[in-house]
Parts: sequence; structure tokens; C-alpha cells
Amino acid sequence: MPGQLPTPVELIATVLFAIAVLHTFSVPFFARLAHRGGPHAGVWHLLAEVEVVFGVWAFVLLAAIALLSGSEAAVAYMDERNFTEPLFVFAIMVIAASRPILGVVSGAVDRLAAVAPGRRQVSGYFLLMSLVPLLGSFITEPAAMTLAAVMLRDSHFRHVGDARFKYATLGVLFVNVSIGGVLTAYAAPPVLMVASTFGWDTAHMATHFGWRAACAVLLNAAVATLVFRRPLAAAPADAPRPRAAAPVPWSVALVHLAFLAGVVVYAHHPAVFVGLFLLFIGYTEAYKRHQSRLLIKEGLMVAFFLAGLIVLGGLQKWWLQDLLGGLPPVALYWGATALTAITDNAALTYLGSLVEGTSDLWRYMLVAGAVTGGGLTVIANAPNPAGFSILKGEFPDGTVRPLGLLAGAALPTAVAAAMFLS
Repeated sequence: MPGQLPTPVELIATVLFAIAVLHTFSVPFFARLAHRGGPHAGVWHLLAEVEVVFGVWAFVLLAAIALLSGSEAAVAYMDERNFTEPLFVFAIMVIAASRPILGVVSGAVDRLAAVAPGRRQVSGYFLLMSLVPLLGSFITEPAAMTLAAVMLRDSHFRHVGDARFKYATLGVLFVNVSIGGVLTAYAAPPVLMVASTFGWDTAHMATHFGWRAACAVLLNAAVATLVFRRPLAAAPADAPRPRAAAPVPWSVALVHLAFLAGVVVYAHHPAVFVGLFLLFIGYTEAYKRHQSRLLIKEGLMVAFFLAGLIVLGGLQKWWLQDLLGGLPPVALYWGATALTAITDNAALTYLGSLVEGTSDLWRYMLVAGAVTGGGLTVIANAPNPAGFSILKGEFPDGTVRPLGLLAGAALPTAVAAAMFLS
């Protein structure tokens, strides 16, 4: 059904959003300019950081609003945005990547790999690509992404230098995390946005989405393991154990796990989880000998990226909602999968939840399509920038090429589509 004509600010926001999307695909170009040096190398380097893209263009939007409607209107627009998700991703990313928690998770993966059939390097890779993304249904997807990315960076990516392996692994990881969080009703951002409106609880998610997602995650991990079994088997025997997983007292690890659990439980209450996070920072200072460098910079960059996406995405309702509402269920599934690649899937499902008079099948297709396409690009799913920030240094030129990620995610996305449409 047609909506009202867009306002000048909405049109500007849509143009800037399109420019920001194109900018993310142009990052390798800016990286090459930065490597040439020169007086503007620093600016080119800044523009080559995917994490700053949406933040930079969000500032342009705010300047445009201020010019057209006054600075008060720009400030009022910012006050209307909800930045809980960027704050949460920042806090959970720093805590999940702390040395004690990495030690617990990597130790568990290592012990399971030791008793699994086949070479430990190969079975460890399979477990890392399957169990950790599924863990995201319980500790949230950003936490699972952070754990998996750090473990991959410090183990398999350091021992297998093939770029094809890295892009394929990143594609599988992004897709598996996106679909691996749908076993519950609170862990995946696109599900969280609609669970209350649609009346979906964890039992509903497990029976309608969860088993399909689990099958797709396991199949994607198995295919990747099978394809790259030879370079994985040739890696050193200690490959599955990250260097950050040195022994830490259990008392310290339990405290870190308690902080992680507290932030997850109060994920919708920023005043609470930010307070817990600040207390966590104080605790790590008190027991610094059991800590590695916290991912403060990386977490802030990811939060800036997501905040920029919220600012730019907040004015896309005028075309997205009407587009979603006019699609029949099957077309909606494929449309949501494609649109997720250029918009955050949580924003997509939220706009879909505002469409009135929808059927249960329509709602299923909306969310299934949104999570299916969550691995196609860096901006498709909120946890993706966290994985990108952690792993980009392991790729040629220190950046991830968008087309390489798209190619790596194509097959696991097709597997997820086959499961959700079955």
C-alpha cells in the first residue's frame, strides 16, 4: 500500500544511505590510496575502515538536518534514536574476548576436538564453526561472534594462509552466527525486534526456526571442514588453541562468566549493563596479571559503525515498510534475504513488524529471510562488524573485500535457504 511522499530529509537520508553502502564496497580502493602515502594518506586510511563508514555519513546527515531544519531538529532526531544495541555490542564484545572467557571456551573446544574422530586440527575447526555459533542462542550472537573470531584469528587463520580458506571461513561464520541465534527468542537482534509483537517465545523459536537453523549450521560447518581438510590437517597440532587461552584461575574465570551473564540478562537495560561493564573494567585492572589486552578500540569502532547505521537507517521507513508490506510470503522471503545485504536485518524485521494484518506465514518468511541473508555483507547483521574488526588484519591488505565475503557466504546462505523453506 502506498505511503506518504518522502520529506526532503528522508530523501537525503536515503541518498546518503546508498552512498554509505557503496562506500563499504569501495574500501579496497581507499586502502590502496592509503598505502601509496602522501599528505592525505591518513584520510584515505580513515575512509578505508569499514567501521567508520556509516558513522561518517551519519554525521553528514545530521549536518543536512541542521541546515534544513536547524540544529535543534538534528539534536531532537538523535534523542529519538535508541543506541542500546551499539552499547550492548561494545560491552559484550570486550567481555567475551577477555582472556579468562576465551580460555574456558577454547579449552572446551580443544577437549572435544581431542576425543572426536580424525585429526584434532580438523575436528577443532568443525566444532568452532558449528558449536560456537549455536552458542549464540544463549550468550547472544555478538558474544558468539567475538569468541569465534578471536579463536579463528589466533589459531586457524595464523596457520592457514590461503585467502580462499579465509573468505570461505568468514562467509560460513557470518551465516552460521546469523542463523545460529534463532534457537531462542532473545539472542538474535532480528528476532528480538519482533518476538514481543508477534507473540513468539523460545519454544516457538526452537520448534519453527531452531531445528532448521541447527541443521544448516552443522551442514555448513561440515562442508567447509571437508573442503579444507587438507590445509587444516597440515597445520600445527596446537592450532585449535588460541594463544590467549593460557591457564587462568577458575575463580577469575567464574567472575568473568558472571559479568558476561549479567550483561546478557540485562541487555535491554543500558543503565544496568553499562554499570556492570564499568565494574568489569575495574575488576580486570585489579587482576591485570590474568588479563590480555581488552578489545576496547575494536569494540568502540564496532559501536560507532552500528550507531551510524541506526542514524541513517532511522529514516528509511518511508520506502522499506511499504515495500515489505506489498510482498506475498515467498517473495517476501527472498526480498528480505536480498534487502538484508544492504540494511541491518534487525531494522528490516522491525519495520516488517509494523505492517498490519499479516499472517503467521508472512511473519515466518520475514524473519527467516532476514536471518538467512545475515552473512552476505558486513552490514547485514549487527555482530558482523565485530567479526570483521577482529579478523580483517589476517586478510591481504588488512581488509576484507566485500565481493570476497559475498562469494564465501553464497553457498552457506543457499543451505540456510533450503532449510528454512523446507
